[in-house]
Amino acid sequence: MSTLGIPKKCTSVISEAIECRFGITGRAVVVQDIDLKSLRLFVAVCDHRNIRLAAQQEHIEPSAISKRIAQLESLLKTPILVRSRRGAQPTPAGEALLEHARSMLFTMERIEADAAAFAGGIQGHVRLVASTSAIAESLLEDIAAFMRDPANRAIRVDIEERMSRDVVRLVREGNASIGVCWDSVDFGGLEHLPYRADELALAVHQDHPLAHRRSVRFEETLAYEHVGLPPVTAVPTMLHQAAARAGRAMSYRVVVSSFDAALRVVAAGLGVAVIPVQVAGNYSARRTVRVIPLSNAWARRRFAVCFRIRAGLSPSALRMVDHLALKGSAVAGDEPADDGPGLSR
Repeated sequence: MSTLGIPKKCTSVISEAIECRFGITGRAVVVQDIDLKSLRLFVAVCDHRNIRLAAQQEHIEPSAISKRIAQLESLLKTPILVRSRRGAQPTPAGEALLEHARSMLFTMERIEADAAAFAGGIQGHVRLVASTSAIAESLLEDIAAFMRDPANRAIRVDIEERMSRDVVRLVREGNASIGVCWDSVDFGGLEHLPYRADELALAVHQDHPLAHRRSVRFEETLAYEHVGLPPVTAVPTMLHQAAARAGRAMSYRVVVSSFDAALRVVAAGLGVAVIPVQVAGNYSARRTVRVIPLSNAWARRRFAVCFRIRAGLSPSALRMVDHLALKGSAVAGDEPADDGPGLSR
């Protein structure tokens, strides 16, 4: 810990950020002079866009906040707030500081919450990161079953949603004990076990020309407008590659941010969407949506549970790994074929 109560890891992170964003050298001295209370007050001012309202929230005099802000500006050698009769708003440098301040305050809140949890009787803690698809499908139910087991009652589980490639990175760097993502990702030396499998399908409105089909090849769907996910995610990339192999191009009517939103658009009759079968099956408006399995072999995929080394897992994390692996054992002999791109979302 630093002398002002800021963890050394946080100090290192914000030191590098300050040097990069503000061009300040001798950064260790600067960071040691920045205390969490000043950052908290700065965040409050940015949230309220008003020093007086921030002072009321923090139970402090406005002049005291102004003095703290002035000290920050002196340390960083750049203005971080623009004050006017309408209030206060961060400068571009202030916006950069605000991003890092929020991250630091969040980290400190997690430290306090973890300490309080262990003091209150928590005997184990598992940090798990997972891909969007894993969370959208069975993972949360499997974790809930784990936590309902009386033997695991004293174990706390934190879950964070990330892209599969970020899942692997966070586990490799030690920021999470366990990761759940597609098994086609490059694990880079991480140990991994098979988890559940899933299947991509086409969701169409009940009145769509394909609604009567029992299965469909992806290439046949290219005659219709699709509802897509953001192009930076893996599913659209995989679909575009499949379309390119067929010498075709995809046409999007709408691009949305989640599977649930895509299904809502399909239910409104505005397009078709390629989504996991299980997600579509759980959709509340499924009476107006037909789900047709894709017959392409690449539409069958598998999740994996990854970790750095089994011998290095805590007892709580090891118990979680074994629980998830057991859930995957039911489909362990049902390997998905691979005649298409191996991508992950």
